[in-house]
Amino acid sequence: MAAPVRVVLVDDHAMILAGLQAMLSGFTGRVRVIGQAADPVSATRLVTTLRPDVVLLDVRLGAHSGLDLCRSLSTTAPASRVVFLSVYDDEQYVFEALRAGAAGYLLKRVDGVELVRRLEEVSAGETVVDPTLAGRMAASVARLNRGEFWPGANRGLTQRESEVLSLLVGGLSNRAIAGRLHLSEETVKSHLRTLYRKLEVADRSAAIAVALREGLFR
Repeated sequence: MAAPVRVVLVDDHAMILAGLQAMLSGFTGRVRVIGQAADPVSATRLVTTLRPDVVLLDVRLGAHSGLDLCRSLSTTAPASRVVFLSVYDDEQYVFEALRAGAAGYLLKRVDGVELVRRLEEVSAGETVVDPTLAGRMAASVARLNRGEFWPGANRGLTQRESEVLSLLVGGLSNRAIAGRLHLSEETVKSHLRTLYRKLEVADRSAAIAVALREGLFR
C-alpha cells in the first residue's frame, strides 16, 4: 500500500482546522495530518521543517494573503504542493491560485471522500480544480481568447485593477483615482501594489509603460 499523504493544514479559523482534522481522521490509512498553522509565519516554519506532501491552505489568512504564502512556499518548500481550500466560488481566484504556483483549488463544501481523493491526486503530481469551477474556467478562457474581457484580463488583472491602471495611464494621481472610483487612497494603493506584481514591474511609470507597449488602452 502507498504511504499516507502527509498534510499540513493552514487556516486562520480554529473551527475550520478542527473540522478538517475531524474529517480527515477517518482516512488515516490514506491521509495523515502532520501539522496545523493559522498564519503565514507559523505555516512557513512548519512546512519548511516537516516538508509535507501537501499544504491545504485558505485564500485569506486574516489580514494576510494565502496567495502570497503560496508564492513564498514555492521557493522555500518546492516539494510541498499547495492546494487551496476556499469559500470563494470564483474562477478568477482559481486563475490567481494557479499563477501563484498552486496545484489545486477546492471549495470548502467538499466532503471527506472527495477531499481525500483530491489530495491523493495532487500528491501523485496532478493538478485539481473543483468541478463546479472547471467548466466556468474553460468558458472564461474562451471569452478571454475572443477579447471579451476588460483590458489586462489576460495578465490577471481584475476589472477594478484595470480601471485603476487606465486612470494611471491617464496621468491621475492616487488621490484623483480614489475620487474618480469612489475609493479610499489606501485601497487605490493596495490595487496598485497588486497590479504591479501582476505586471511584474516596480512602480507606476513601469506599469504605464507596459500598458502602452501592450496596447491595453487605446
